[in-house]
Amino acid sequence: MATLSGSILVVDDEFSVRDSLYNWFLKDGYEVRAAENATEALKAMQDHHFDVVFLDIKMPGMDGMELQEHIHRIEPETAVIMITAFASVETAVRALKSGAFDYVTKPIEPDELSHLVLRALEQKRLRQENIQLRETIDELVSVDTIVGDSPAMQKVMELVQHVASTDATVLILGESGTGKELIARAIHANSQRRYFPIVPVNCGALSENLLESELFGHEKGAFTGAQHRRKGKIEMADGGTLFLDEVGAINPKMQVDLLRVLETKEITRVGGSRPIKVSFRVVCATNEDLEKAVEERRFREDFYYRINVFTIDAPPLRTRRSDIPLLVNHFLDRFSRQMDKRISEISPAAMDLLVAYDWPGNVRELSNAIERAMVVGSPPMIQPGDLPLWGPRANGTTVGESVADVEKRHISAVLERTGWNVTRAAEVLQIDRATVYNKIKRYGLHR
Repeated sequence: MATLSGSILVVDDEFSVRDSLYNWFLKDGYEVRAAENATEALKAMQDHHFDVVFLDIKMPGMDGMELQEHIHRIEPETAVIMITAFASVETAVRALKSGAFDYVTKPIEPDELSHLVLRALEQKRLRQENIQLRETIDELVSVDTIVGDSPAMQKVMELVQHVASTDATVLILGESGTGKELIARAIHANSQRRYFPIVPVNCGALSENLLESELFGHEKGAFTGAQHRRKGKIEMADGGTLFLDEVGAINPKMQVDLLRVLETKEITRVGGSRPIKVSFRVVCATNEDLEKAVEERRFREDFYYRINVFTIDAPPLRTRRSDIPLLVNHFLDRFSRQMDKRISEISPAAMDLLVAYDWPGNVRELSNAIERAMVVGSPPMIQPGDLPLWGPRANGTTVGESVADVEKRHISAVLERTGWNVTRAAEVLQIDRATVYNKIKRYGLHR
């Protein structure tokens, strides 16, 4: 039988029981000690840590039930397995209520004990891994993942910290590209629900019927093509956070259904009849003016007030220009690692251009601009000519082009400049010759 490493203490006033268990577990490969009574057991625990303790209930002096209480105070993580000669329901219930892992009755089956020890050790291992995982998550997730130290962003961070510890519904308002989903994830990451998932739903990207199935799930045969039962996003968010992005795009009928779910915390899958209890927190985001939508009767007033319990405004980038250098360096670090390019700086002139620009697409547009500049730029730093801003530039780059378009033109220009010397072009581009040949083939380049 497979074993996990562990240490065992056997406490029993009967020598035959004590000796047989000692030798059995020793043979199984465990570290084992034995004690005749509670005094010996407590002394052994002062000198040594035990993963599992087998404890006889009936012993002279301090009995097993009282000794168990002492053990749990000394070593709360130790699994206590009670041994009794009287297999009554009352004894079993009392032992388990007192915190015992399990109990066994005499005469004892060695194989049963081995299975119990394996279960106890496995449970302890999983509990320790869970603690370590939670500690790791606590280290990794933080409101500090939001980049920015401007007064506007400090205010956002303060609001995130205030609301995260509650279960209040949050509505995040802001222009497209301002980082509303990042704020939602920061709220989740700093909440008591952070060990459960945050489930995002882009409400504006789905039709009415698809959104219903996406949110509530469906039963097999609920509609044409529903060949299997499927959980919805609300059910998947059980224990965690449901993030409804572009919530302003939800139609009035779906708003009624969601309002009922938010009030009852129950859903029914499409085509189903059984209500399913769910526990989740809701964070919504939109770039629409919902108050105006309510006035124009495009958005239900009752649903609006239900999701607008706590509001956070995501400021546009043009109102927090002092954060642009921080964001630029953040994106430089990210893309230099992703592309494996030795560009880690940006020239002062290029930075001045970035800070002066109004960024209608906000942080998302800035990220795209830095990514494109990394493609066309050369080490050690990005220059003004590498920035795809404000329409046509000297290098011919235009806003709205894909990274592939920019890369194609840049590689073509380098090949022309080097007289189609692939080795020299590879050196300029800082990629190997095979990659250059692959790019030539991919983009259909020719002299």
